[in-house]
Amino acid sequence: MGFDELAIEITEDGQIKTTSGKVSASNHQGAEEFLRFIARMTGGPSDRQKRPDALQHHSHSHAATEGQHG
Repeated sequence: MGFDELAIEITEDGQIKTTSGKVSASNHQGAEEFLRFIARMTGGPSDRQKRPDALQHHSHSHAATEGQHG
């Protein structure tokens, strides 16, 4: 997965799986808005999982109204 890329997969059970590589600071907000949009439009619960190989260069939190984050 390259820099500033999101891979989107529809699983056999109909779930939408989005995987990202590193996201630059300039594109981070847009990526967050996109993920919130998908969660809102599909109407189902949202679950975020940090990949074990992911490096996080900053930390932040999201309001509980944005879905369920794991």
